[in-house]
Amino acid sequence: MSETIRVIIVDDESLVRAALRVFLESSDGFELVGEADNGADAITVVRATHPDVVLMDVQMPVMDGIEATSRLTREFPGIKIVALTTFSAERVIVPMLSAGASGYLVKDTSPDRILDAARLAHEGGYVLSPRVAKELVSSVQNGQHQSTRTMGRDEELTERELEVVTLLAQGMSNAEIAGAMFVSEATVKSHLGRITAKWGVRDRIQVLIRATQLGLVSLT
Repeated sequence: MSETIRVIIVDDESLVRAALRVFLESSDGFELVGEADNGADAITVVRATHPDVVLMDVQMPVMDGIEATSRLTREFPGIKIVALTTFSAERVIVPMLSAGASGYLVKDTSPDRILDAARLAHEGGYVLSPRVAKELVSSVQNGQHQSTRTMGRDEELTERELEVVTLLAQGMSNAEIAGAMFVSEATVKSHLGRITAKWGVRDRIQVLIRATQLGLVSLT
C-alpha cells in the first residue's frame, strides 16, 4: 500500500480552501491535516501537524507565502511546498522558488495536476505551470548578462557534476540522467547533493537558476 501524503492548505480565500479540500478528501493517497488563511497561521499549523506537503498561496494578509515558505523550509528541511496562486509574474515566481518552494502552479490548473504536483513534490521532484515555466525562463534569460558572475573556486563543479547540470537543464528526471550517464539513480542524487552544497542552494530549480547565472547552461 502506498504512503499517504499529509497535506495542509494555506489560502486566504475560503472558497479556494473549500475546493482544494474537496479535491484532497475525494482522492486516494492524501490526508488533509490542516488549513490556514495566512502565512503566520500556516507556521503554527505545520508545527502542530507535521505535514508532508503544503499547498501555499502567495499573496495573503499578516504574512505572505514567500516569507512563510522561507521560514518553514528553514525550520522543517524535509517539507515540500507547492505555490498555488493567481500570480505568474516573475517578481513573485523567483522569490517564491528562491524561498524553497518545490513547485509553482496557477490557480486555473486542473485538480488532477494539482494533486500530481503534490505527489511529485513529496517524491522530491518539482513542477511548474507552463505559463510559470515560460515566465521563469524568460526572466533568467533576459537577466542573464547582468546576473552572470564569476564562479568561486569552492563553487567549481567536477566534469561529472557539470554533466548532471547540463542534462538537468534539458528537463531530464534523475532516472533519465542516470540512463544518459550510465550510472545509478543514487549516483545522480549524490552528484546533485554535492552541487547544492557547493552552491548553497536547496533544490533542482535553484540549481538551474544558479547554473544559468554562472553561464554554465542556457535554459530553452
